[in-house]
Amino acid sequence: MTAPLLSVRDVRYAYRCGPDVLHDVSFDVTPGRGLALVGGSGAGKTTLARLMLGLLRPTAGQVLLDGEPLPGRERALRRAVQPVFQDPYSSLDPRQRVDAIVAEPLRSLGLLPRRDRRAEARRRVAGALRAVGLPEEAARRYPHEFSGGQRQRIALARAIVCGPRALLADEPLSALDLATRVRLVDLLAELRHTGGLTLVLISHDLTVVAELCEQVVVLEGGRTVEQGDTRAVLGAPRHAYTRRLVESVPRLTQGPSQPL
Repeated sequence: MTAPLLSVRDVRYAYRCGPDVLHDVSFDVTPGRGLALVGGSGAGKTTLARLMLGLLRPTAGQVLLDGEPLPGRERALRRAVQPVFQDPYSSLDPRQRVDAIVAEPLRSLGLLPRRDRRAEARRRVAGALRAVGLPEEAARRYPHEFSGGQRQRIALARAIVCGPRALLADEPLSALDLATRVRLVDLLAELRHTGGLTLVLISHDLTVVAELCEQVVVLEGGRTVEQGDTRAVLGAPRHAYTRRLVESVPRLTQGPSQPL
């Protein structure tokens, strides 16, 4: 059996002077596969993401990277797992050109050689932009010159430029229109296929979850109510909350000559 890349073990978390917002949550992230965290507002999804990125520490339990606890392994975690945030308008520094934005992980992780540092940064940035379907000349422009979908592609380029093993994407499509969401789902699927990337996806969109993730964890009120194979969980949910989530997905009207 493949050892987990990330493991969440009996994790509880409470914000200062508040009640627990996560209650004994456990799951594994398998290398090369996609895992989705789904649930309504207040389910604890974003708190879990912050714990998995090392931005918070559990009140109880552990988050493990390659079987070892995270504290003291923050640099290894950032090298292995890169985030993609929800809002492409606020996640990119408007004062910086795209080349500086995309190259930031290379600089902060010390992945550029001492000699020919600028040339290597240009090469790596150009490759990351090509991988997300943007021209190399985009590197010389500023975020405000791009549409929302293009900005999210820039954010993806920044996330993959250092060759991470996993992406942790927190509602990466929710701020985009439908047509752009479809194109970016295809792009994420392609990045997973060509780069062997592991994906941890936080999303309320079960259609996207079914498209990109083999495993799903359903959260309600900070507790895991169901988890397992995505097709099994969404196709035949056992918990009432999961059934309500599935029933809330909009259905397309099927005409006689328009098979779904």
